[in-house]
Amino acid sequence: MKLLLIIVSLFLSNNLFAAEQSLSQLLADIKKTQRQERSLNNTREAEFLAEKHNQQKLLTAAKAELATQDKRSHQLKSNLQANEELLSQLETKLKDRSGVLGELFGVARQTSGDLSAELSQSLISAQYPNRAEDLKKLTNSKALPSIEQLENLWFTLQHEMTESAKVVRYKGQIETAGLREMAEITRIGSFNAIAKGGYLRYSPESNILVSLARQPNSQYLNLIEDFSTANSGLETLAIDPTRGVMLSLLIQSPNTSERIDQGGIIGYIILSLGAIGLILALFRLFVLLQTGQKMQQQISQATANNDNPLGRVLLATEQTNEQNTDTLELILDEAITREVPALEKGLSLIKLFAAVAPLLGLLGTVTGMIATFQSISLFGTGDPKLMADGISQALVTTMLGLCVAIPLLFLYNLVASRSKVLIQILDEQSAGIMSRRAGN
Repeated sequence: MKLLLIIVSLFLSNNLFAAEQSLSQLLADIKKTQRQERSLNNTREAEFLAEKHNQQKLLTAAKAELATQDKRSHQLKSNLQANEELLSQLETKLKDRSGVLGELFGVARQTSGDLSAELSQSLISAQYPNRAEDLKKLTNSKALPSIEQLENLWFTLQHEMTESAKVVRYKGQIETAGLREMAEITRIGSFNAIAKGGYLRYSPESNILVSLARQPNSQYLNLIEDFSTANSGLETLAIDPTRGVMLSLLIQSPNTSERIDQGGIIGYIILSLGAIGLILALFRLFVLLQTGQKMQQQISQATANNDNPLGRVLLATEQTNEQNTDTLELILDEAITREVPALEKGLSLIKLFAAVAPLLGLLGTVTGMIATFQSISLFGTGDPKLMADGISQALVTTMLGLCVAIPLLFLYNLVASRSKVLIQILDEQSAGIMSRRAGN
């Protein structure tokens, strides 16, 4: 028991000694750390005090700079106000001195715009391109135009007027069916341009002369050929004073074949009947004229010929010695009756053609109007082009019917009158034969 107590007491004494040494070491460490922190704080405090002194200097300098800038700002504001007043005075002075020049420059800009639009559509621009560039700058400019710009405006105006009065030939590009080629171009002022026997139009988009997709009638193209081959003197040429408007309307109007096509199948039937009637009428007129000549020759001859109606009538009387007037009259009537159908041959057919032609024209008119009303019922009246075909057929067939009927009626009357003259000659000669036989 005593030994145990001794061991426990020794153990406790050792632990107490170790704990005392640990606390002493901890205290020493704490003191050391405090000394280091105090030294660091002193260093920071010294740096802060130094920085605070430097910031005070910077603040003083910034305040001095602010005062300088405030003073400069007041000075600039004073200068700005003075400059604005001076500018206002100068603008008033400029306005007073310019006076009418302001209106003059406005007129110059307006004239420049009008001339620029005119040049963009002028034929002369194909020969002298890019004339409107400087004019567009003058038109869009807000500043007063310079002397050079005004002189250029005057020169361009004078150049356009001078070239409008000239007939010139020059080599240039033309466009035909999408292909460009060099050709000799003849320009008649600002009205027309011709090349290769046809009229040209000016294309502002491509700045080139383009051949018309469809040329006017041959009567105008023949004038172009004569004009192109002439080297001096005066030559006749058709020009368009509206600078292309009348020419465009002229080439849009259909020609004769296109007019006939608008009449459709009825129009072709009318023309066919007219052609047949015309040929028949001319043939019968030719035959009757020849027959009339032979009958006139027969009147002056003593011998009867078998190549004409009068000769055949005379032969019929010579073949009989009958002196009875009644019997002779019957013989002559029979002979004349045989000759009359040959002299009146074809008259009824010509008259039929002359009567049927306007009736066919009326038929075409009715069918055309039916087609027109069908278009109106389907599509309304918003687009007149949809009704144009029916109206064209109605009018063209009527025109063709009248064009065929009128000359056929004149020819029928001519042929019928000639036939009646010949029949009258036969009647007169037969009456003469009867009177001579009765006298004997």
